[in-house]
Amino acid sequence: MKRYIFPTLLFVVVVLASCQRDERSAGPRLTPVSFADVTIDDAFWAPRLRAHKDVTIPVCIDQIERQTGRIRNFQNAAQGSGQHSGIFFDDSDVYKALEGMAYSLQNNPDSALEAKCDEWIDLFAAAQQPDGYLDTYFILAAPDRRWTNMDLHEMYCAGHLIEAAVAYYKVTGKRRLLDVAERVVAHIMTVFGPDKRHWVPGHEEIELALVKLYDVTANADYLHFADWLLSERGHGHGSYGTPDRPWPAAYYQDDVPVRDMTTITGHAVRSMYLFCGMADVAAHTADQGYRDALDRVWDVVVNRNMYITGGIGQTASNEGFTTDYSLPNRDAYCETCASVGMVLWNWRMNLATGDAKYADVLERALYNGALAGVSLGGDRFFYVNPLESDGTHHRQPWYGCACCPSQICRFLPSIGNYIYALSDRALWVNLFIGNSSPYATIATSYPWSGDVELTLGPSAEGKKEIRIRIPEWNTQPDGLYTATLPSSVNSANSFTISASRSIKTRVEDGYLVVRPARGIWGEGDQLNLHLDMPVTLVAADDRVKEDEGCRAVQCGPIVYAMEALDNPTNYADARLTPDTQFHTAYDPFFLGGTQFVLATTPTTSYTLIPYYAWDNRQPSSMRVWIPWE
Repeated sequence: MKRYIFPTLLFVVVVLASCQRDERSAGPRLTPVSFADVTIDDAFWAPRLRAHKDVTIPVCIDQIERQTGRIRNFQNAAQGSGQHSGIFFDDSDVYKALEGMAYSLQNNPDSALEAKCDEWIDLFAAAQQPDGYLDTYFILAAPDRRWTNMDLHEMYCAGHLIEAAVAYYKVTGKRRLLDVAERVVAHIMTVFGPDKRHWVPGHEEIELALVKLYDVTANADYLHFADWLLSERGHGHGSYGTPDRPWPAAYYQDDVPVRDMTTITGHAVRSMYLFCGMADVAAHTADQGYRDALDRVWDVVVNRNMYITGGIGQTASNEGFTTDYSLPNRDAYCETCASVGMVLWNWRMNLATGDAKYADVLERALYNGALAGVSLGGDRFFYVNPLESDGTHHRQPWYGCACCPSQICRFLPSIGNYIYALSDRALWVNLFIGNSSPYATIATSYPWSGDVELTLGPSAEGKKEIRIRIPEWNTQPDGLYTATLPSSVNSANSFTISASRSIKTRVEDGYLVVRPARGIWGEGDQLNLHLDMPVTLVAADDRVKEDEGCRAVQCGPIVYAMEALDNPTNYADARLTPDTQFHTAYDPFFLGGTQFVLATTPTTSYTLIPYYAWDNRQPSSMRVWIPWE
């Protein structure tokens, strides 16, 4: 994806000399700044995190303990009697909810919530079998079928157990669940591995989880086992589905060895977790085969198969990918878990390369595809996120397959992970979210304003560079979508930077690199970034036939949608033209505090709201792509 930067005159010479990039460059390996060191305090995200703590977590606990049999399955397994209820992978929802509870405890200490976590962990430990095995479906319903079907998510559930255990250990220092997880892995490694049984998990997840376990224990066996599981794919070891309903290997990303992948196939969420696992192993082993494959598939995903919202997965038939450039809107699947997966994968790609294009996609998926997955009140959830609706598609309090609500529960409190990164010489700023940390504080009204005030903290002292991402929406991308300024907008896409001391700048791989003219950065040094944030009209590639003759509206990172509720008399006949005038307005009482867009012509006007905010009122038709003439 090329970048065309149009900065102010002050920086023209520097930018034009530095815009060229080597797309294959390995670049620096970055270290993330953990959300545990970041306190988010801005007007956009802080209310959402409060809703997560006060509403989403209690909703998940209520569903797990009282409305469904998820926690009862562990109780029955612990006492060695009773039936299993629900789906065979329901254990994973409990683990993901607990992971989200752990993340919430980091920034919101709560003795009652911690006691609830410990109560659940005691049940997990009591349900664990003497040989270390832990999966309530097989313990209760099919004890003689353990490790007989690669498609029944045993390793998937184990992976989410590991992630929850690592999170809880990092937050509380308590090892009980970490010990349970290590016993599970020890059991698995007695059954599978080199010179043992072959195995290809039907749903990837354990691979990335094993690397997390390695990171906190330094046990290299976990890293090697993750690498072995990745290398098992594409060699004919997998067997899936049932004899009367077999699924093809491509659905599971098992049709070719992962280092040989050239395209994306099958289930979207499984793909994301696979790519995360590959990126994690490559980060520790410098496996160039994994890195090359990830470069190839990233281009296919982002430049041929990604929705403007950052969503992926075009159809419900396989919950995943179909053919390049086929992006239906009303029938779009765009599972919430897949959008979160895009954040997780692109974060890893950014850390591996230091290239801002990955953070651009992360931001797109975060503010649109993922955020749409939960209501403004925090108590209702989307599983599927279409870009057009006839008014019958709505969020639900829960789902029989509840992977998306539990995914949102663990994802939202971790967003502080994605703001900053570190290298030996630089502090990297990827997201413009108001926060305080030992490295910097950010004050901003983003995403409604492009003004960002960055004040360096004590841990940034001694850095030679501050690298600030210049977002893709502030450029003219040459990819699947092309943004242009409406004729009514006079401002060019530009940015300016000022600082409390004399600076030197250049642009490199999508980052504005800022250095002091003399010396190094110190605590209290301040930078003020202004990103021009006009409304833009977005056109899709001509090969995306579903969007032909239409435009989408975007302002900053936010993709906008039109609901019939706001346009009762002209929704069906809405048209945008080259003469349409666009204006933005912020209303602190509208949809939880929202900037909306007014599109006006001499005869009519339309109101557009952020895509993430649709279906938060009464039922209404909605669309992102609007006819253009």
